[in-house]
Amino acid sequence: MACRTTRDKRDLVRIVRSPDGHVVLDPTGRVPGRGAYLCADGSCWQAALDKNIIARALRVALPDDVREHLRAGAAAQLTQPQGGARGQE
Repeated sequence: MACRTTRDKRDLVRIVRSPDGHVVLDPTGRVPGRGAYLCADGSCWQAALDKNIIARALRVALPDDVREHLRAGAAAQLTQPQGGARGQE
């Protein structure tokens, strides 16, 4: 995380470099690959982009679409806590 605070895993958004090299946002936290976590705060995301933290953590350059998505502050469904299969987890 760019802000270096401790948070519950459900309060974080995962960005993944898959084994085939693609970088995607992982709202479920279950996509296989090397992951980097950011809190759902837009200022944290901006700091991570400015300091190139995500690309270093994933060991790959961020694609323009992922970079723009993060820069825009991300979609509302990514910032919402994800419930389990029955909404209780």
